[in-house]
Amino acid sequence: MYRDTNLRSVTKGISWRFVATTTTIIIVYIFFGRLDLAIAAGVIETVLKVGLYWAHERAWFKIKWGRKKIEPFNLWFTGLPLSGKTTLANRVYEELSNFEIPLERIDSKDIRDLIPGIGYTREDRNRHMHRIGHLIKTLQNNSVSTVASFVSPYTESRKAIREMVKNNIVVYVKAELETCKKRDINGKYEKALRGEYENFTGVNDVYEEPQHAEIIIDTDKLSIDESVEVIIKYIKSNYIK
Repeated sequence: MYRDTNLRSVTKGISWRFVATTTTIIIVYIFFGRLDLAIAAGVIETVLKVGLYWAHERAWFKIKWGRKKIEPFNLWFTGLPLSGKTTLANRVYEELSNFEIPLERIDSKDIRDLIPGIGYTREDRNRHMHRIGHLIKTLQNNSVSTVASFVSPYTESRKAIREMVKNNIVVYVKAELETCKKRDINGKYEKALRGEYENFTGVNDVYEEPQHAEIIIDTDKLSIDESVEVIIKYIKSNYIK
C-alpha cells in the first residue's frame, strides 16, 4: 500500500496549477494576440483561484451539514481457546477496514509476545485485562475503534472492560469443547489434560459464559462468512449508518 507524502502532494498541486495557468495564457494569447495581456490574465487567475479555493475550503470546514461523526467502538471477541476468535476477528477487521475508519486490531497472542511473563492465574488474567482496557481507552480517546480477541474467561474482567471503554460490543464466539479440541492441531488441550499446562481454560480452569453478549456466534452452526456477515450487519446498523 502506498500513501502520498506531503512533498508529493504539494508537487502535484504546483504542477497542476502550472498546467492550468499556462493553458489560460495560451487561450488568451490565441484570442487577443497579446502576450502581456495573456500573462497578466494567467497571474490574476492564479491569485484569484488560490484565494477563492482557500476561502471556499474554510467556509465548508465550518459547516457541519453532511459531516458524520463515527463514535469509536470496541468489538470484544471472547470464547474458549480454539473457538475461532482470532480467525473471525481477523476477517471482521479486514471487512471493517473497507469503511476507511480509524481502526486497530488487538490480539491476545500479540500482546503476550509484546509483554512477556504474563501469568494465567485468575489474578494475572484480570490484571492483564485492565491493561488492555487502558490501551483501548487511549485509542478511543483518539477516535480509534478496536477489534480485540481474548479468551477473557472471567465475568469480572469482561465487566471491567465494559466499564472502561465506550461502545463495547461483546462477541461471544461459542463452540463446544469437543469442537475446540478437534481444531487443536498443536495439541494444547491434550497437554493440558496431561497436566502440562496449568490454568488452561476449558480443562483445568473455568470459562464463565457471557450472559449479556451483544452478539453470539455459534461456530458449530455458522460458517465464517455467515459469522462475519452477522457482525458487520450489527456494526453498520449501530455505528456506521
